[in-house]
Amino acid sequence: MISRHNPASPDHRDVWSGIMLDVTQRKHAEEIIGKYATELEQRVEERTAELTRANRAKDEFLANMSHELRTPLNGILGFSETLLEGVRGPLNERQSEAIEMITSSGHHLLGLINDILDVSKIEAGKLDFHPELLDASEICKASLGLVQEMAAKKSIELAFDPPVHSMFMGDPQRMKQILVNLLTNSIKFTPERGKVTMNVHPHADQDHIQFSITDNGIGISPADQEKLFKPFFQADSSLTRQHEGSGLGLALVHKLVSMHGGHVDVESQPGKGSTFTVTLPWSQNMNINQKTNPESSDLSQGQKAINIESGADSETQAGQRGTILMAEDKETNVMVVRDYLEYRGYRMVIAYNGVEALAKAEEVLPDVILMDVQMPEMDGLEAIRRLRANPRFSQVPIIAITALAMPGDRERCLEAGANEYLSKPISLKMLKEMIGKFFTKQT
Repeated sequence: MISRHNPASPDHRDVWSGIMLDVTQRKHAEEIIGKYATELEQRVEERTAELTRANRAKDEFLANMSHELRTPLNGILGFSETLLEGVRGPLNERQSEAIEMITSSGHHLLGLINDILDVSKIEAGKLDFHPELLDASEICKASLGLVQEMAAKKSIELAFDPPVHSMFMGDPQRMKQILVNLLTNSIKFTPERGKVTMNVHPHADQDHIQFSITDNGIGISPADQEKLFKPFFQADSSLTRQHEGSGLGLALVHKLVSMHGGHVDVESQPGKGSTFTVTLPWSQNMNINQKTNPESSDLSQGQKAINIESGADSETQAGQRGTILMAEDKETNVMVVRDYLEYRGYRMVIAYNGVEALAKAEEVLPDVILMDVQMPEMDGLEAIRRLRANPRFSQVPIIAITALAMPGDRERCLEAGANEYLSKPISLKMLKEMIGKFFTKQT
């Protein structure tokens, strides 16, 4: 027999009221939780959108900064190079010294721009990295060669004892950046007639290789050593500091060494000197491209070399070597390149935008085309695409010249149809060698 409970009884009413209250409270709590969850999702989406916009704004700022600073630097360094090579007539000793100081200052500024961009690229995970099998001795010798003039000005001795066996995996351009930055730092903080020593220590049994740079400079305090590899930190940051620098060099070294899977350490005593040691794995789990083309590395540092016979450097009658079409909207850049190449014997034809470049190409049938990327009316990339679509110009060598130096810029130029890419400020000697290579192929 089933007993029937009377919900109207006092005890049952209390139970039902309690249940209803509990359900109501739970539903209310769930509604509140749902509301908060929705608000949290919205806030996360808004914050993500804000971060995306901020990153995009930072990328745009860096790209614009690179372009706006590289463009005038192209004129400064370009005119300096033409003056030093006698394109505009002979210079006396005092004039040559002044131009060399302008050139040195310009390259210092360019190095700072490149360091800022490289640090930003690393943080964004966009820095070009092409590891390959390297000879440590050759990398060290090349790096020492790049700082030899700086050391000579302070009568600093550079010492290096090449190891017998020193093959390892690394990116050649980035390894030179690492070593040059460390060497520059040591030379900067070493007094005149001091000594900077570079050593390589292969440790095959421990599966790593070490590069050490030792100086007898001013040394670094223990407190400063802890902050040494942070961006913009300077051990000598007082108003009376004697050593210039941005504070980015060692931070960049730390990041580049980490990209190689290694680490950098410092041992130093104030007043006695310092030793920086870079330790890299001998064999690494890196995405190694065995077919890496040395010419595919980033050209922003101006370190690409082309071993060709580019002809004599003496003045040659204009037009004797061939016709070059240059598309460039900045008159300063036009003057620099036109005067230099005409002095080398080329006939120069100038177009000031992409539309004019297409018309001039039809008119003069150039042997080589120099194409700026950012121009009015039609940009250089579109002009290159249209030239490549025309059978008459499908095989004409095109060198893209641009103040853009951000990740992907080089690839976009090559995908559009350019044969080569140079980032401003360009080396006129490098440009001459590139052009000479194309004329050598044609003959």
